[in-house]
Amino acid sequence: MKGARQLPQQIIRLPLDVKAFVDEQSERYGSSQNSEIVRALRERMDRVQREEMPAPAGE
Repeated sequence: MKGARQLPQQIIRLPLDVKAFVDEQSERYGSSQNSEIVRALRERMDRVQREEMPAPAGE
């Protein structure tokens, strides 16, 4: 990620099973552990935003 060193950093604690999952996914897809965590969080953000959208008129 270009300019990643300038992004805010966050230290997190992960349960062992979650850490193992992140490790497996990053190895499987050839990405960093950070990228896998960001991907998972963005998927959650998208899901929450869709759930909070009002239904189109007439539904």
